[in-house]
Amino acid sequence: MRKVNKVTTLIMASMLVLGSQAAFAGDKTGATDSWCYGDGPMMNKKDGRGHHNMFDGVNLTEQQRQQMRDLMRQSRQSQPRLDIADREAMHKLVTADKFDEAAVRAQAEKMSKDNIERQVEMAKVRNQMYNLLTPEQKTALSQKHQQRMEKMQQAPAAQPSSAQK
Repeated sequence: MRKVNKVTTLIMASMLVLGSQAAFAGDKTGATDSWCYGDGPMMNKKDGRGHHNMFDGVNLTEQQRQQMRDLMRQSRQSQPRLDIADREAMHKLVTADKFDEAAVRAQAEKMSKDNIERQVEMAKVRNQMYNLLTPEQKTALSQKHQQRMEKMQQAPAAQPSSAQK
């Protein structure tokens, strides 16, 4: 029974990660260009809440912003969309009368590989964006990153969920 709970937890966590990725991949109109460089409504909330991104705290020139927008558009056009059929297949496995661990594992591995490909592409684009920065901007970015890491280390450890107990 305990093993089933761990597998179920893994599946649900995978689905949450993929769901969050869908939020970024879903809008192809260009409205999500802002998530990568701190220029949109998600980035500039006055109450401090909102999605953190790599370029928070770095003052970018308009030319750099435009180059970053262009990189994101190119990436979005070449990046495969999330496969709804995969999510539907996982849902069917989770809601089946009889749990098939091998099938769930195979589906989770397929979905994980797709997620890895998306993350590699995102890292590639972020690297290209990083290389658009001046040495001073890179220093500021490094300082902000260090501050975030220190803040994360000071945060209390996450409590295990009831499914993990």
